[in-house]
Amino acid sequence: MTIRYAGYGSNLHPLRLQERVPSARLVGTKFVSGWSLQFHKRSVDNSGKCNITASGSGIFFAVFEICEKDKLKLDVIERLGNGYADRAVTIPGFGDCSTYVAEDSHIDNNLQPYDWYREMVLLGCQRLGFPVAYRLQISQTVANIDPHPGRRKKNLQIVRMLQNERF
Repeated sequence: MTIRYAGYGSNLHPLRLQERVPSARLVGTKFVSGWSLQFHKRSVDNSGKCNITASGSGIFFAVFEICEKDKLKLDVIERLGNGYADRAVTIPGFGDCSTYVAEDSHIDNNLQPYDWYREMVLLGCQRLGFPVAYRLQISQTVANIDPHPGRRKKNLQIVRMLQNERF
């Protein structure tokens, strides 16, 4: 049994998501108006991760089919119940899809993403052919250097693999 999952942040890139949950299969992308992309979800690493809010000019989603057991695995990775809540979003042409939305207790508008995280989001946008204007808006998000050298090195390695499209 599979479900539809709508990614919008670091899970946009199909290879990134497949590395996390092997059953992930991209079924399409869609621009949905009335949403905005934010980097204000407080993470355990003290940086801002992506979140969506129900206001704004719109965002692009990548819609994947994943098996239910992999959705449970993704719930653990995304820390469901400890920062993110599972929410159904209606994506025209794809129907209701599961996605993650930050819990109010984990929103901090003063946060910024780490540079490697912002790059993962941008690489997903690039891989999926999202418009240059959309990518430019994300690239202008101020990002910090991760102060934890080991974590930064590991994640920059993932960035390089995504750039080369090899996992």
